[in-house]
Amino acid sequence: MAERADQAEKTARAKAQAPDPERGMSRRRLLGTAGAVGAAGLVVGGAGGALAAEAVRETPAELTGVGAKAVPFHGKHQSGIADSAQAHGHLLAFDLASGADRRSAAALLRRWSATAAELMAGEAPKGDDTGIALDAGPSSLTVTFGFGRTFFDRTGLASKRPAALEPLPAFTGDALDAKRGEGDLWVQIGADDPLVAFHALRVLQKQAGDAARPRWQMNGFNRAPGATAKPMTGRNLMGQIDGTNNPKPSDPDFAARVFVPDDSGDWMAGGSYAVVRRIRMLLDSWDHLSLERQEKVIGRRKSDGAPLSGGTETTPVDLNKFGADGSLAIAGDAHVRVAAPESNRGAAMLRRAFSFHDGYRDDGAPDAGLLFVAWQADPRRGFVPVQRKLDRGDGLSRFLSHESSGLFAVPGGCAPGEYVGQRLLEG
Repeated sequence: MAERADQAEKTARAKAQAPDPERGMSRRRLLGTAGAVGAAGLVVGGAGGALAAEAVRETPAELTGVGAKAVPFHGKHQSGIADSAQAHGHLLAFDLASGADRRSAAALLRRWSATAAELMAGEAPKGDDTGIALDAGPSSLTVTFGFGRTFFDRTGLASKRPAALEPLPAFTGDALDAKRGEGDLWVQIGADDPLVAFHALRVLQKQAGDAARPRWQMNGFNRAPGATAKPMTGRNLMGQIDGTNNPKPSDPDFAARVFVPDDSGDWMAGGSYAVVRRIRMLLDSWDHLSLERQEKVIGRRKSDGAPLSGGTETTPVDLNKFGADGSLAIAGDAHVRVAAPESNRGAAMLRRAFSFHDGYRDDGAPDAGLLFVAWQADPRRGFVPVQRKLDRGDGLSRFLSHESSGLFAVPGGCAPGEYVGQRLLEG
């Protein structure tokens, strides 16, 4: 009997020490297995603990709800562009360290891409000992990488810098802080769980090592999934429904508006351009307006987002409709009129923003607003003409302050075994 018990213990120990046949253990399973081993060991001894650990490994508790959703890292396009914006977001830029070159940049993107793929699958990255999100699932995590204009000079790739990455023009409403704009490398992180989002942020920052140093970071949020009785367009900090007229993946021209064509013949095929702006809302001034005045400034009802020209939120805006008093139903300087594609020769972009609140300013006003992220196939035909029009005649501009800005070339996605930007850095 003792011999059979000894043999059972050896067999169990061998199984426990064998490599996991799966690609990696999830953060949640890693914590659950450790807990099971400890509890079982206290009750029935070493052999029973090993057997219990193997049982937990094979039959983990199923994740449900927000934590269970995973977005694939690999694919034709990078994640975090056409995906719905998550409840928590981090935007950050890095500058390559002095002396860094094309080779070190490639090594960094290779590390980051491998880690992002693991994190987005809900797995614990190799070598990660932070323990920040051990018990969480992927929670719709997305990680997106882009290159700023200066990246190409720093890596000796100036000849491959896209013409669409030319500096954005100055706008009269800008009050930009250069220290919080641009950058060699840009990273966008989004997740529906704050610890999962921060975990990705922390791991990527650590992996930058000596190759790159943080330049700026901004943190944002949106409404949490399930907070409303049914899925709804989000609201911004002014209380307005924001994003109704966004291009939708089901639109026949969605890809042409958002992504660089596949037949472009260069390393940006399948990629997109991100305009990133920190826009502070002058909320104290805005809140002093009557509801009627707020709605006229926007051109939509605050309650349900319906245009003042009539209908529901999704009813097309009728820019030619007049009210009973003979005035335009949508005022001449209303935001929806000035920003509409019809007012900008069809120019449009995919807005995927986060709200932010960074405390209060010295005058007591909230330091809060919108982390504006706009995606387009070419900013010269998307953001620039629309912002020029808004800069000249948007009634909402009196309640906004544009305080930082950046433009980044975001390459297409990559296949398993590849890394983001490989076509540029090894082409």
